[in-house]
Order: sequence, then C-alpha cells, then structure tokens
Amino acid sequence: MDLSQLAPGARKVFVEAVWEIARQIPAGKVGTYGQIAAYIPPPPGLAEETYRAFRPRWAGAAMASCPGDVPWQRVINAQGKISPRHGAEMQRSLLETEGVCFDAKDRVNLKVYGWPGPPAEWLRAHHLTVIEV
Repeated sequence: MDLSQLAPGARKVFVEAVWEIARQIPAGKVGTYGQIAAYIPPPPGLAEETYRAFRPRWAGAAMASCPGDVPWQRVINAQGKISPRHGAEMQRSLLETEGVCFDAKDRVNLKVYGWPGPPAEWLRAHHLTVIEV
C-alpha cells in the first residue's frame, strides 16, 4: 500500500505529523523512519497490521517532500544508514557537520546518536501515540 492510496485528509494528517515529529530531533541526533511513524496512530479504517507494515515507508515518502524547516538529514533507516537516493551524500555531510559519526560500514551507531523521541507530554499535546519503553 502506497501513501498516495490514503484518503487525502488522512494522508495530510500523517505527512504533517511526520514533519512535526522530525522537527523535534535535535542537532547531533538521528531518528528512524519507523520510529517517527510509530508515534502516529493509524488512519481511521486502516487495520493496525497493515499500518505497521507500511508506516516506515510512508514516513520516508513524507520526508522526501518535506518543507525547508524540517531537518530531513536527521532521519535515517533502521539499520542506521542513509537510504541510497539523490541527496545521500549531502545528508551524510550535514550529519557529520552536526557531530554524527559513521562507522566503516557507513552506519550511525543508534545507541550513541539515536534520538529517544519526544517527551510523552509533547506527544499527548499533539494527539500522537506515547510509546512506553
């Protein structure tokens, strides 16, 4: 299922939530597509299993079209890598400028540079899902 298959209103809510969450990631930290998407409740009428299967890809699609005030470089894949695409070299350079280091296999150590996510109060105020760790 592709993000474009969501109803326009649900798609807009999802995309804007992805961007707002990404704006919370501070310099020198990274979040993953799946992490960001996990904070967003499923759109009405969509089965939880279906949503879980597609939400990281949807977050990636949302980040591909983000406005300039979203720190897009701080969102990477779950393996700690920059997904191969146009702009990957710039993404790495921006992250390195922020102090994020890559290992010999071009991975970011998520235990060191991984963002723990927004505070529960912020999530609740934005009608997002609080994830208990």
